[in-house]
Amino acid sequence: MSKKQLYYLLGFGLLVIIPLTLAIFLGTSSDGSDSSNGNNSDQNGDNKQDEQKDGQNNDQENGQKDEQKEQKIYWGVDSASNSDKNLYQCTADNFGKPSVWGRYLGDKEGVSIGLDKDEAAFLHDKDVQILLIYNHFTDATGYDHGVKEAEKAIEYAKNLDVPEGVAIFGDIEPSFPVDSAFMEGWYDTLADSNYEPGFYGVYDKGSALLEAYNAMKEKAQKNTVVWTAQPQQEPTTKSNAPDYNPQGPENAMLYGWQYGIEAEQCSIDTNLFQNELLDYLW
Repeated sequence: MSKKQLYYLLGFGLLVIIPLTLAIFLGTSSDGSDSSNGNNSDQNGDNKQDEQKDGQNNDQENGQKDEQKEQKIYWGVDSASNSDKNLYQCTADNFGKPSVWGRYLGDKEGVSIGLDKDEAAFLHDKDVQILLIYNHFTDATGYDHGVKEAEKAIEYAKNLDVPEGVAIFGDIEPSFPVDSAFMEGWYDTLADSNYEPGFYGVYDKGSALLEAYNAMKEKAQKNTVVWTAQPQQEPTTKSNAPDYNPQGPENAMLYGWQYGIEAEQCSIDTNLFQNELLDYLW
């Protein structure tokens, strides 16, 4: 073989080997890059899954916290007499410090002494919210009668400078005649005022009160705050209060339960209230 032929073969070999070497090198680099990108992608996927899990856990925790908040129950009392220093101290010493105190609007001879501004200020100083009760009727029948009694209740509240948004509970005792017309008159008048409609009573099954309530228009049923005295148990201390288990209309905002009446140590009744009721108190 001549030198010329040898140089020709060597040149041809270099032309073939160099491109192949470059191709192999570039292919290896590409595989490494893809592998790296794949790992990063996998890591990003894992991070996203972790974030989703964290988000779900946070949602569950927040949901549990909201549920616990919704289920919070407050212990309180109501009284027909003034909640002065003596009665408050008697209650605190023998039963516990109440979060809510039910009091009556205006005097009713032989039955209840009405709330006044000084008493309201005293309770507020003790961080006690006031539930307003109106009991100046013994007949709960007739639409116009319901309107008239609601108007009186509104006037009492205004005279005490009760702020808007507070509910006034019409007291319908078991011995009172009652119909849905009266309850709708009460509801309509209070719903059109600065205050909110509420009813107190013994809503046991088959009672005239429960039947009258269920006969009201659906809007009135759903937008009335109910404070029930059913079922009845013995008065207890704050720490020994029963589980919240009131009985009342199914379509009402059933936020209060007077479970024990006429405590011996102090002239009070004992109650449990859902936290939603606090929005309707003074």
